[in-house]
Parts: sequence; structure tokens; C-alpha cells
Amino acid sequence: MRKVWDRPLRACGRLLAALVFGMLTLVMAPLTLVVALALPFSGVGTFLASRWVRLVTRWADWNRLRAARWLGVDVPDLPRPPDHGFRALVGAPATHRVLLWMPLFSVVSILLGCLALIGPGMLVNTVDSLLWWAYPAGFQPEQLGYPVTGWGVALPTAALQFAVGLAILRWATVPMCDAHARMCVRSLAPSEQEVLAHRVDELQRTRAGVVDAHGAELRRIERDLHDGTQARLVAIAMQLGVAKEAASDPAVAALLEQAHTGTEEAMTELRDVIRGIYPPILADRGLPGALTALAGRTTLPVRLDVTDPGTLPVAVETAAYYAVTESVTNAVRHSGAETISVRLAREDDLLRVEVSDDGHGGVDESAGSGVRGLRRRAAALDGNVTVHSPAGGPTTLRVELPCGS
Repeated sequence: MRKVWDRPLRACGRLLAALVFGMLTLVMAPLTLVVALALPFSGVGTFLASRWVRLVTRWADWNRLRAARWLGVDVPDLPRPPDHGFRALVGAPATHRVLLWMPLFSVVSILLGCLALIGPGMLVNTVDSLLWWAYPAGFQPEQLGYPVTGWGVALPTAALQFAVGLAILRWATVPMCDAHARMCVRSLAPSEQEVLAHRVDELQRTRAGVVDAHGAELRRIERDLHDGTQARLVAIAMQLGVAKEAASDPAVAALLEQAHTGTEEAMTELRDVIRGIYPPILADRGLPGALTALAGRTTLPVRLDVTDPGTLPVAVETAAYYAVTESVTNAVRHSGAETISVRLAREDDLLRVEVSDDGHGGVDESAGSGVRGLRRRAAALDGNVTVHSPAGGPTTLRVELPCGS
């Protein structure tokens, strides 16, 4: 019996609550108009409107999630209105959807809430019929259009009302509550385009976090190799050198010489690996200092136009450095250039890198120029690489990397 009546009673309670929520939302509608009329008053209207829209959005989202729990369905997160910019806030599809939801929710909630009162009302009215004898003479209640003046009328009307009230409560409240919940969920459901855009934004945020974590891990590995493994190899090489000098047996000395040579080669390879993981000069001098050092050790004249980009994600800083290094190396080895120009600047949340040379041009990416690797590295950060290298030159490589937090 309890299982039979549990959901109908809960549905009735939810519809009665919806009646209250609908009235509250109906009150919020004229308040929204008042806030809109306050907009001409410069900052005050903007301040009120921004906070009011966010309040109404949270109220709508709470009702949507409440309806979804009743239906037992999963719903995607409701895209939030933009946090910055009043125009973006008012023009957001989420804001328009919530403003259209308010009158619909108010009308449907009040209507279904009033209908849900019929069942409990008839049950309560049954008691009124059975207490006909307690009323003063001339004030007897009327049930179904008949004055209740005796048990002959009271018992049949009470029984009929009790049966109809139970039937409404048992079989009508749940469908009405389901309909109300579906209306709430569907009217606030974001479009496929909004869901897709929300997922793309979330993927961009999570990917940025993964890239930053990856960059931090590379720096940790570089420090561990530099301070730990490389230092131990240096110590071993020194010990082997001392042992070689002290060895009296030529055969032992030859073996120690081979081991010493192998250790030095291993150190050289390890230094190359460390530079490939994360250039130590970036940690020591930052990107502008690293580019200055690169220009100083390049055999061709390099003109630098570098502005301080501020704090950059590790992966972006590394990608920019490798882009310049690869481009300068290609220009020195293959282009026949006399001068190289490097420009680096940050514009809002975009880092722009440009390397140009006055060589003979004709860069062929399929010939292993390193541009493909730069493209892959930039694409991993949602950046792009463009190369302009006509035959006869000049060659210009541009890299754009998002660097917002």
C-alpha cells in the first residue's frame, strides 16, 4: 500500500510546491521589467541587470535540475551567461531562454498546482459533509449542489467525493507532475549548438590544464636529469679519468679509457636530451633572454624585436623558443641568407612570433625542413603556423600561440 501511494503523494506535494514557485516566478517577471527600465541609468542599471539575470538563471537552473531528478533523467549543464560584458550577458541564448521560461513556468505551474488541489480538497470536503450536524440551523453545507441536512445526503456525497478525490490523487497527479517536469526540462534545454560550444570550451580549458601540467612535468624531469643523472655521470667520468692515470696495466688503462670515452659521450647525449625536453636557458633567462642568447651565438646577424610577453605557460614558451631556433637554424644552413629578423610580441591572449630572412626562399616542407614538427607542436596548443617562402625569397615564418590563462 505504501508503495502504491508514495509516488502519487510525492507528485501532489511537488505540484503544490510548483504552485508556490509559479507565483514566485510570476512576481519575478514585473521585477525583471523594473530592472530593464533601470538600464538607462548608466552603471546602476547595468549593475542591477547583470546580477538579476544571474539570479534568475540560477533559479531556473534549480527548477530544471529538480524536474530532471523527478523524471530520473540526466540533463546537460545549462550554459551560463557570460561573466564579462553586459551586452554579451543580455544577448546570450541562455538569457533569452530563461526569460521565455519565466512566463511559461508561471502559467503552467499555477494551473497544474490548482488542479492538484482538487483531489486533497475533495478529501477534506468529505469531512465537511460528515460534520453537517455541527453546523447551526440554516447554515448546513452544500455538497454537489445539494444541502446536507441529514445522513441520507451526507453519506452518499461523502462517499462519492472520497472516491473521486482518491481517484484524482491516485491516477491524475503523477501524469500532471510528469508533464510539468517535462515542460521545465524541455523549455530550458540548450540547443545542440550550445551544448557543442560548451563542450568545446570545456575541452579547451581541460586541454590547457593538461598542457600546463605536462610542461611542469617536463621542467621537473629536466631538473632531475640535470641535477641528478648528469651530475653523477660527471663524477663517474672524473673517477674513471683518475683511475686511468693511476692504472699500471696497459690493458686495464685501455678499458678505463673506453669507459671514460663512453661516459663523456653519454653526457653529451644526455645534454641533448635535456635541451630537447626543456631548454635550461628558458628557466634561467626567460624567453626574451633565451632569444637574445640565440642571436648572440648565431653566425649570421640577427635583428631582434622582442617585447617582454610576461608570464607564459611553459608549453607556449617552449614552442615559441623552438620555432625561432628551428627557423634560424634553417636560415643559416639552407637559405643563403645574409640577415635574419626575429619579432616576438604578445597581443592580449595571443603570442605572435615571426622569423624572416633574405635568403633564396623556396622552403619545401616535404624535404624535412622542420616546419612539420613546428606545425604539430603549435597545433597541440591550438595555435597555427604559416610559411611564406617564394622562390628567390624572402622567407617568413609566422607562429600564433594562444597564451591566455
